[in-house]
Amino acid sequence: MPLPDIARRLLPLMVGLLMVAWPVRLAWSQEAPTTEAMVSALVGLEAPSDLEVPVLRQQATDRLKSKADAIALKRPPVSAQLNRLPHLNVDIRFNPDTPVIRPESYRAIGRIADALTNPALMSSTFLIVGRTESTGRRDNNLMLSQRRAEAIRDALVTTFRISSKRLLAVGLGEEQLLDADHPKSAANQQSTIVTVK
Repeated sequence: MPLPDIARRLLPLMVGLLMVAWPVRLAWSQEAPTTEAMVSALVGLEAPSDLEVPVLRQQATDRLKSKADAIALKRPPVSAQLNRLPHLNVDIRFNPDTPVIRPESYRAIGRIADALTNPALMSSTFLIVGRTESTGRRDNNLMLSQRRAEAIRDALVTTFRISSKRLLAVGLGEEQLLDADHPKSAANQQSTIVTVK
């Protein structure tokens, strides 16, 4: 059955609109979460965590030294407790193999700062967890992730004036993968902000 004349004229216009709208929708879906979404993710800690940063760091180092779980695929997390606490995964970009934060990531760090100064979170303490995907040497990844977590903490303290007493940092390298089924996935480079106290 042939299309009516008006439908034939409108069809190219409708296809064109869809082609323009589709990339906009994709770009929007990759945006950093809003400040409100961050607050919602980080609020709700019922009792202070007994998680200790030096112990967590030592567990990651010990596992690396013992060469346990040498194959990254489905490697168990160093601390399952991290996933049970209120947390937020954030895509902070760094220059390759460095702790230098890329300029486009300062907007996301600014949103984190806005969330941390929300009245619902003002009395909380947070742990910044750095990690890497499973490429290169595990010991280098552990060290790089620590330096990246510290870089995020330093940016929050120096640029956005968040109290350093409220921020802890730990790097877990590839020992606490976000996507253990795909160890080399870029998703494993995301940093996590965890409410601990």
